[in-house]
Formats: sequence, C-alpha cells, structure tokens
Amino acid sequence: MPYARSVAVSVYVAAGSRYEPTPAEAGLSHFLEHLCFKGTTRRPRALDISMEIDAVGGNLNAATNRELTVYYGKVTPEYLGHTIDIIGDLLSDSLLVDEEIERERGVILEELAAVEDSPPEHVGVLLDDALWPDQPHGRDIAGTDASVEAMPAEAIREYYHRQYVPNGTVVSLAGAVDPAEAVEMVRAAFGAWAPGTPSGWVPDRPGVMGSRLSVLQKDTEQVHLAIGMRGVDASDDDRYVLDLLSIIVGEGMSSRLFARLREELGLCYDIHSYMATLLDTGMFGVYAGVDPSNAVEAVREIGHELGRALAPVSEGELSRAKAVARSRTQLRLEDTRAVSALYGSQAILGLPMRTPEETLARSAAVTLADVERVARRVITQDRLQLAVVGPLEAAAFADVLQLGC
Repeated sequence: MPYARSVAVSVYVAAGSRYEPTPAEAGLSHFLEHLCFKGTTRRPRALDISMEIDAVGGNLNAATNRELTVYYGKVTPEYLGHTIDIIGDLLSDSLLVDEEIERERGVILEELAAVEDSPPEHVGVLLDDALWPDQPHGRDIAGTDASVEAMPAEAIREYYHRQYVPNGTVVSLAGAVDPAEAVEMVRAAFGAWAPGTPSGWVPDRPGVMGSRLSVLQKDTEQVHLAIGMRGVDASDDDRYVLDLLSIIVGEGMSSRLFARLREELGLCYDIHSYMATLLDTGMFGVYAGVDPSNAVEAVREIGHELGRALAPVSEGELSRAKAVARSRTQLRLEDTRAVSALYGSQAILGLPMRTPEETLARSAAVTLADVERVARRVITQDRLQLAVVGPLEAAAFADVLQLGC
C-alpha cells in the first residue's frame, strides 16, 4: 500500500467458540485471549506489554470470534518488527499463571454482566441460541457465568498449547512495508515456534431448529426485537446477493424498514437488518428497539416488509445498494488494518483469496432476478424466529410474526 503511512499486522489463530464442543468449554477461547496479555517469560507483567506498545505510539488489541481469534496491531513502519515480536511472544510464550487466571475470571464475569445489562446485545444472544440450539456457534462467545466460573486453569493451558501453534496461525500484514523485510521479521518472531496438532471446529447441524419464539421478560424502557432466519454460508456466492438485499431492506436511512417503521409510522428509533456468514451456515436478521406499546405492531410491520422483499425489487433500489456496497469496500481499503484483516481472515478460514476488486465485480454482477431468487431462498415463513427482551409476556407475540405481501 504505497500511499500508507502506517502498517498493520493481524495474526489469526484457529481458535473460537466453534472449537469448544461442550457447554462446559463455552468461553474458553475468549478467556485465553484475555490471558495472553497478562505476561510472558520476557514480558512477565501485563504492564510490560502495554508500556512497550504505548512507547512506540501504536495500538495492540485482540478479538475472539466464532471461528477465529485475532491479535492485531497498527504502528508506523519503523516499529513493525517490534510489534510482530510482541504478538509472537504472546502467542507462543504466555505464562498463564493461576493468579492472573483467577483475576481475569472476575473481569470476564463483569463482561458477561454487561451483556445482561445491554438488551440489544442480549436479544442477539437469544436469537443465536434459537438459530443454532445446543451448538457452539449458538452460544455467547464469552461463555456463561457457569462455564467461566468453573473453567479449570489447566484446561485453559492445555487449550493454549493445542490451538496456538504455527500450523494453526496466519500472519497478515498491510501498509507501508517491504514484503521481503516483513518475511524476515515474521521469521525472527515465529521461527522457533513448534508445530502441533490443533483440534478442528464443530460442524453445523442444519436440521436442528430452536424455538420460534424466545422471550426474556425484563423491566426495560424498550422492547428489543430480533427476527432471524438461517442464511447462506461464507463460501456461497449468494452471500453477495444477500448483502445487497439486506442493504435494500434495512441498512441505511433510505432502506425499506427505516422508511416504513421510523419515518412513516414512528414506531422506533433504531431498526436495521444485518447478515452473518460462517463456514457452513449463516443468518439474516432484523433488530428493532421499540416502546412496549408498539412492539406487536412493529413485529407485524417487519413481517410485512420481509414479505414484500419476496417480490422483485426495483432497478433503482438495486443500483443504490450496489453503490453502498462499493463505497463501503473502497473506503475500507484506506485502512491498513482493514486490508490486513481482509486477507488474513480469508486465509485462516480456508476461503478463496479474493481481492477487493474481485469482490466488487461479483457484487456488481448481481441481477434483479438474483435478488428475488435469494430472497425466496432465505425468507420463508417456516424459518422465521423471533427473540424478545422487554416487559412483555410471550403470549403477546403468539402468531404475530407473519410474512406480509
């Protein structure tokens, strides 16, 4: 990226909630990600790690997902080697001492409590559980109070040594960096790391479906609604079509859901659609936060708009959606972190290494017929599932969610 003034490094590890087969293991990957910042042999204190990255004016962080864990940093070019060395140290030589494990256990329990206190997040967890019941990818990535409280320290260390190995890791760099120099930096930081035999992820069970209606009664000012259905997986080219359909239906102020439920009916402040793709499954969903007195009407109206999406969209709507998708991609290309994430995530997941230009071409090639076909493939009455958090009983929503026309 010759125009860049920074360089980003993203190191992806084959570890995430889909690598946790049992409920007792829920949150293991996320727990470990926290602990990798708590000290290594060369940097025995968490403060040693943070002071080193702060001293060069960079940033260093990590995130756990269902199918990967990523450690990422962004610095000016002269500090790239040092940043790669820090990340390599975290991944290959973290101490994972009992004292830090117990301290971080409390931190993660507070993180879980924060989700409980955030109805928009909580309703998403409920919906995931309904979409993928009794499966790792249907659980909260951070686990549960019970799993985190009971997580044995030795299980965390064993998981670290099993999953955090070079043959389960991808290093992705982007920005103001010479490729040959970058290879030498990576070799210096990771070259002595011994390979292992990491476990694989748990496949989806496509025939399993949870409750059509999940309601958590809670004393909140709003009712938080999440409507979802199984979508397409990350290797399915229909994901480009579904992305455009989501933009038309519920992304942005000119989307159908926003125009109808907020601008015309005044039922809500926040309403949007979204999609997620995993290696062998996916979902398409709608979120809305509404006053309790408007909740049932909002569900009916969302159902109506989803039903309307089964009819052909207009050429203008599709053109606008393509412009939105194109601009999002092009704007991300200015960010070195986003570019390193684009290629690193594809590599760790074993997906085809497509350039942004190839992705844009596939999106641009979507036709009106494609949108109608994918809408009918994904949006069906028997696949709709509704999750609710708020001060209403389940009976209020019985048989309310119906596709309109």
